[in-house]
Amino acid sequence: MWVMKSTMDIESSSSSLSPTTPFTNMTPREMLIHLASSNPVVIFSSTDCCFSTVAKNLLFSLGVGPTVIELDVHDYGSSIHAALCQLCGETRQPLPAVFVGGKFYGGVQTLLADHINGTLIPLLKDAGGLWL
Repeated sequence: MWVMKSTMDIESSSSSLSPTTPFTNMTPREMLIHLASSNPVVIFSSTDCCFSTVAKNLLFSLGVGPTVIELDVHDYGSSIHAALCQLCGETRQPLPAVFVGGKFYGGVQTLLADHINGTLIPLLKDAGGLWL
């Protein structure tokens, strides 16, 4: 699992790696698009959002190691959140925002519905987010 804490700090649960892209030179929208397109599964989240916790726990329980961007602790979290609203076409709180295979997938409702109907695991496999 990757957790992006600030513009230049990415921590891994197994090791610490520095990003290859200078995020400080990107607009929040460019950062969002770069992160979503360069990782199989990405969750834009908030540490105090129960729906975000449900989405993360479901993916972890399936064996997925998503890139998690906690917007409430990220230096540019509010700007990224605004870019998410524009990109996803939402005027309400779009958290958690889940991207799979570089495309906006949806929120917790989509994630749970697809898990129940059996379409989530094949999608995660196709995106490279799950190796079973």
